[in-house]
Amino acid sequence: MKVLWQIGILFAVCLLGEGISLLLPFPFPASVIAMIILLLLMLTKRLKAEKLKETSDFFLGIMSFLFIPAGVGIINVYDSIKGHILPLLVICILTTIITFGVTSFAVRFFIRLQERLSKPKGGKQP
Repeated sequence: MKVLWQIGILFAVCLLGEGISLLLPFPFPASVIAMIILLLLMLTKRLKAEKLKETSDFFLGIMSFLFIPAGVGIINVYDSIKGHILPLLVICILTTIITFGVTSFAVRFFIRLQERLSKPKGGKQP
């Protein structure tokens, strides 16, 4: 029952993201909006990461399975993209490297920020 509750929370956040995306006067991915909402809920401590642990571990475990439809979609449009394979491959490699770099810097930034915020006022350690 706990996992169903966690999935319900994630689906509710995704539904809220979809609704906000429809209301915006410009196109913006609903999944990104949902991730921002989830981040804000966790930053404001309205939702704790531990409350979603089992479900997020499950989704991380089956992540490769979730990419199968995208792979099949690429195979379906192969005739349209076969003349552009090299540029697409270069773009995929470059964006992967850039994503790794940005993620690394973001993690370092937030670890330092968390350490700075967790220090007691006055600078003295107990």
